[in-house]
Amino acid sequence: MDFGFSEKTEEWRIRLQAFMDERVMPSESEYHSQMADLGHDPSFTPPVVEALKVEAKNLSLWNMFLPDQRWGAGLSVLEYAPLAEITGHSPWIAPEATNCSAPDTGNMEILAEFGTPEQQEEWLVPLLDGEIRSCFSMTEPEVASSDATNIACRIESDGDDYVITGRKWWSTGAINSRCKVAIVMGVTNPDADPYHRQSMVLVPLDAPGVEIMRNVRVFGYRERGGHAEILYDGVRVPKTNLLGAEGAGFAVAQARLGPGRIHHCMRLIGMAERAFDIMCERAQQRVAFGKPLAEQGVIQNWIAESRIKIEQARLMVLKAAWLIDTVGVKGARIEISAIKVAVPEMATWVIDRGIQVLGGAGVSDDFPLAALYAHARTIQIADGPSEVHKRSVARRELRRYESSS
Repeated sequence: MDFGFSEKTEEWRIRLQAFMDERVMPSESEYHSQMADLGHDPSFTPPVVEALKVEAKNLSLWNMFLPDQRWGAGLSVLEYAPLAEITGHSPWIAPEATNCSAPDTGNMEILAEFGTPEQQEEWLVPLLDGEIRSCFSMTEPEVASSDATNIACRIESDGDDYVITGRKWWSTGAINSRCKVAIVMGVTNPDADPYHRQSMVLVPLDAPGVEIMRNVRVFGYRERGGHAEILYDGVRVPKTNLLGAEGAGFAVAQARLGPGRIHHCMRLIGMAERAFDIMCERAQQRVAFGKPLAEQGVIQNWIAESRIKIEQARLMVLKAAWLIDTVGVKGARIEISAIKVAVPEMATWVIDRGIQVLGGAGVSDDFPLAALYAHARTIQIADGPSEVHKRSVARRELRRYESSS
């Protein structure tokens, strides 16, 4: 097996790493200062991010996640994997600076694959240009949304329009003042089977009846763009806003969430690597009980286990990326579920060890570990909790034994 990067991937990786080293990482202090000046208001984008977006676009480090050359960089999922990992070292800046941040990436993929030419012109083009943001409204506070067939939001037909009524939350990014459109999943045909009841529609956030009720915090953090709870109270949109076919919402969601899950995992590896670097550097600097932490057996054990776990996770992600490229998202479904369990668990473990090595500093805002932990821990729930993905893996494995029992 060849584990080397292709010449094309290496060229992209070198350019992106230089941008990260020379511009993104040195801008983090300015970013945090500007966020503080804004009162950590999640609706605003700090000027430093806007400046970096211009630079990244000029360097053609833009829309790297889209393999379709009509819209994106034309990189395969396997080629994009090491690039997404690099951006994970600065999750607050790098993904947005390169126009590769969730939930926009998943929404752009939906619009590229299922959108009509009119929908693509109205929404996809400005998203690709980084002019607007978007959100994805699927999760609901009143039901267990880990089972998407539970969704209760109604999308009812009324002449040439749909009328949307329901309450959603964790609509990431909706607090941002530049978020202009939501992709809303709801029930169009309650009498159909559980997997053909739902549809997806495009809903402008300035449409009458859309009320952003609050920003839901994550471990007390007010993340930029926020996680909105949104009330859709009789919101009327034309039927031309339907994404894909009526009743195909569940299938569209799966098409969206597959690549989205692997993108999360790619970035999480970068976050774990950053936590690992901080942990090792601190272990060399601090002395306890007469010798550096790096010479303490328990610390060496954590460092060794962290490196092993990171390498295992990376190999799993690269295999899943290769499968998506060769057999498609559907063919790689179980491998995607497997990494969606393994990688967030790895990242939270490594980051947690880093916090422990740093002690009080680890849980402070002086280092990024606490914020990285909050993000990584959330991914064990977002885009399907680990338990649901384990269920999928177990079912496939058990199916191999059914004929012999």
